[in-house]
Amino acid sequence: MKRFLFLAHVIMLVGAANAADQHADNYNFWWNYVGDHPLPNSPWGVHLEVQNRREDWGDEWQQLLIRPGINYTLSPGVTVSAGYGYIKTHPYGELPVAHEFDEHRIWEQLSWKMEFLGLEWQHRLRLEQRWIEEQDKAGRTTNWRGENRFRYMLRTSLPLSSDKKTYLALWNEVFLNFGGNIDKNHFDQNRAFLGIGRKLTPTTRLEIGFMEQTVQRRGGDKWEANHTPCIWLLSAWPFGGKP
Repeated sequence: MKRFLFLAHVIMLVGAANAADQHADNYNFWWNYVGDHPLPNSPWGVHLEVQNRREDWGDEWQQLLIRPGINYTLSPGVTVSAGYGYIKTHPYGELPVAHEFDEHRIWEQLSWKMEFLGLEWQHRLRLEQRWIEEQDKAGRTTNWRGENRFRYMLRTSLPLSSDKKTYLALWNEVFLNFGGNIDKNHFDQNRAFLGIGRKLTPTTRLEIGFMEQTVQRRGGDKWEANHTPCIWLLSAWPFGGKP
């Protein structure tokens, strides 16, 4: 746990130290559903995810993310996944873009769980191939810029009740850009989350907490500190079974 908190702290300090010309503090609110639904009597499953990301404490649109995919369970603690993502980004915050724009992605993922220090830890590695809309001053599409991104998340939880249904959720995820189209922002962003979770059913959880998101914009000289309360509904309800 100490190593996890130290890593999150170091990453955020590095981002803050590199902030150069412009820095924005934004206050957002995210509503999220993440479902990993096994198919009956099969190692295959369906990933369904929708994130409603709002700015100004939830008053206006920030982003809409829709991310379907498929899962394949290699063992009880190891899963591989792949899918598609659609993202619409709106002008938001102190350093807004000129126009809303779209993004399409393909993603591949490996996740595994392990026991350490009496806790269960989840590691998640994700690769993304991104096509981001570029526009002229009038908002007309001029190009789809290709980029690649690597993501790593480390997550754990600490029980807060004797039945372990209420828990403290902690995770950190770092995003790194790579490829020929990347010049000044190989570091893309970092997200650190702390919240309270509750198991509603054996396959459904609700988590409410706070996420600190540090973002380096493409030009390398603009940084965002997005202070973001979040609500996450997470489901592993099997299709054809009881939630």
